[in-house]
Amino acid sequence: MNGFSGTAFRMEESIKAKLVELGAISQISAVAIQDANLDAQEQNWLDYIAGGLFAKVKKTGDKRYYTSR
Repeated sequence: MNGFSGTAFRMEESIKAKLVELGAISQISAVAIQDANLDAQEQNWLDYIAGGLFAKVKKTGDKRYYTSR
């Protein structure tokens, strides 16, 4: 695993853990970025991590975030 993918994986896992802790595990329970308790580095990675078809962190149409665990 190269440095970039390792960092992306760590950020994704950290963001997922925080979303699960908040109960943001579906579109209904998704949270806004300001309510997700993410640090600055996690916020910077969020759009990249939540962008893919197979992403584990998802973004709703109204810019809230959740994970399917």
